Amino acid sequence: MLIHGIESWSPILPVKRVVLDFSSPNIAKEMHVGHIRSTIIGDTLARIFEFANIEVLRRNHVGDWGTQFGMLIQFLFEKFPNGEEAANQAIGDLQSFYRDAKKKFDENPDFKGRAQQAVVRLQRGEDRYLAAWKSICQISRNEFDLVYKRLNVELEEKGESFYNPYIPRVLEELTGKGLITESKGARVIEGRKPPLIVVKRDGGFNYASTDLAALWYRLNVEMAEWIIYVTDVGQQQHFHSVFSAARMAGWLPDQKEEKYPKASHVGFGFVLGADGSRFRTRSSDGAVRLVDLLDEAKSQSLAQLIKRLTENGQIAKWTDEELDKTSEAIGYGAVKYADLKNNRLTDYKFSYEQMLSDKGNTAVYLQYAHARICSIIQKSNKDVEELKMTEFITLGHPDERSLGLHLIQFAEVVEQVCDDLSPHRLCDYLYTLSERFSQFYTNCQVVGSPEETSRLLCQATAIVMRQCFHLLGITPVHKL
Repeated sequence: MLIHGIESWSPILPVKRVVLDFSSPNIAKEMHVGHIRSTIIGDTLARIFEFANIEVLRRNHVGDWGTQFGMLIQFLFEKFPNGEEAANQAIGDLQSFYRDAKKKFDENPDFKGRAQQAVVRLQRGEDRYLAAWKSICQISRNEFDLVYKRLNVELEEKGESFYNPYIPRVLEELTGKGLITESKGARVIEGRKPPLIVVKRDGGFNYASTDLAALWYRLNVEMAEWIIYVTDVGQQQHFHSVFSAARMAGWLPDQKEEKYPKASHVGFGFVLGADGSRFRTRSSDGAVRLVDLLDEAKSQSLAQLIKRLTENGQIAKWTDEELDKTSEAIGYGAVKYADLKNNRLTDYKFSYEQMLSDKGNTAVYLQYAHARICSIIQKSNKDVEELKMTEFITLGHPDERSLGLHLIQFAEVVEQVCDDLSPHRLCDYLYTLSERFSQFYTNCQVVGSPEETSRLLCQATAIVMRQCFHLLGITPVHKL
């Protein structure tokens, strides 16, 4: 692996192209803490598939269509009758704009009627309405990008509006196959309880109609062999109904056949506050934005770093830029790792104190372990690149053997994550790796010992750790 690179350990999977549908916040609404879980888990799965040389279509299925836009557009037009160009300044804080529009919608029946008309005009594609819709979407997108930038996550947006034109033909195909029936004025697909409603009583489309159209598009246009949806466990029933309808239509093979193409739902539990109740990103005086949540992790990690470096007399050796970059890598990495190390189906408590601790199974502990290995290699003053070409690795000591065996399990663990879509297995592997290394380093002298090759074990450990960090979306730190 040292000679051919970590890529030589990437697993070989039976698929070439995967669609990963994750993050997917709603336009005009605040991204909440549930979206951060979907974003972090989805990004890690995408990185792992990409490492396995699979083409991954990272899809952000944003909620950018529907009745709420009639309300927002109508409110915008009535508040600023003369100029849509004022929209950006006017809307400013999209959340409070949304709250004001909703209040008027709920309290004023005349406004509600006009808002419903606005939906119709937007759906017809009238220029003025489309322009207002686009500017609302863009303001929201700019907000989301602040979060994605901090998390270093890339996504391609294909929102609900993108699949809208495909709904009629998809429903026509399903009707032709005898799958859609009338029920209490709505059109439904039977087969699971409760039946899947695909056209509401008022003739409007809903999540199910959009999701069926998206699934059809992903199978027939994007030609994906595996389509994975990362949402909270509450939506599991909905997706299973959609997948079941797709199997009835012959789009997907029977589950028992274990053939591709296939569709999977990756569910996750809730984020809890310190008191064990569901974590709210809103506080009584307004909203704690996700961006602020992430920045708080960074600023706490910076304070810890400065304190430690000051105490051990190292602070003078660090530039401001190094401090900034390091605290960012540690802070954002800590938030990601705290999420990913748990079995995704369980709820987990959001606690800065726990996630930023340098003891136990945390990203901070792992970053220290990695930085320590880097400093060991540096101190040895040996050229590892040269060593790996001339030396052999002999695993004479039981702790060398234990470390070596764990290193070569890397590919197997990655393959298992690809199979059951559970990133916590990679975190378990990484934590055990740093423990095994610690044991090895305690009992096997590296610098100044006759066993030059044990330095190569250090290098192999550092490379595997860095690859694990990369797959988890965490930036490794080389000095601490």
